[in-house]
Amino acid sequence: MKTRIGARISPPAPFFSLPPLAAPGLKATLRQRCVVGILGGMGPEATADFYLKLVHATPATRDQEHLQVLIWSDPTIPDRTDALLTHGEDPTPALIAGARLLKEAGARMLAVPCNTAHAFLAAVQAEVDIPIVHMIEETAKYVRQLSPTVQKVGLLSTTGTQKAGLYQSWLDREGISVITPAADCQENLVMAPIRAVKAGNTSAARPLFIQAARGLIHAGAQAIIAGCTEVPVGLSADDIPVPFIDPAEVLAVTVVRLVIAER
Repeated sequence: MKTRIGARISPPAPFFSLPPLAAPGLKATLRQRCVVGILGGMGPEATADFYLKLVHATPATRDQEHLQVLIWSDPTIPDRTDALLTHGEDPTPALIAGARLLKEAGARMLAVPCNTAHAFLAAVQAEVDIPIVHMIEETAKYVRQLSPTVQKVGLLSTTGTQKAGLYQSWLDREGISVITPAADCQENLVMAPIRAVKAGNTSAARPLFIQAARGLIHAGAQAIIAGCTEVPVGLSADDIPVPFIDPAEVLAVTVVRLVIAER
């Protein structure tokens, strides 16, 4: 089964339960909705891709029913993987600065469409008093509710996300094991295409991502998680024979659900 969130999976209630536009009070809620802040730039194309997913996740029939969104795309934020693996510059101060900027501009909740940045979000959340929607936590909840049940997932992510155990820690709580590529495959078939997407060379990335995903499926993965926001820019559900889970889409749908729930 070829699956992509919002396309081919029948979403398990109540996680993806969005009321129809005709529901009482929904239009009033959307008119008075909270402003969403997107802390992005990691990378810029992934941020643009996430905003488009947010638009597509919104049950709107006209411009005025879409979310009010502030986007802070700061590509100068230090590399998250370098900070985790090679003692590179800490991105936390820049992340905090961006979060504060969005809050001061009027954001009432934050979304961060970068998986590796989640290794630093606890420190960011401690410095801002508006909620940061946790993409990896929400993805783990989503995987738990899939039917048929998924017990093993393959993870395509940056080496920083992999080594920090970000998905492993959340999925382990749900009784789901994570399969990751071997070191050589991780560098040549995952990190190389991630860099290619960041450089604007999506076509070069796709065959490498496909090879990496198929290797994980051969190792027993029942679904593939696009654990870096560059991955779904270069890989799609049509490329693999198992469910393809895009955490950025999970994040987008979660944000819409939370905004609609605001009163």
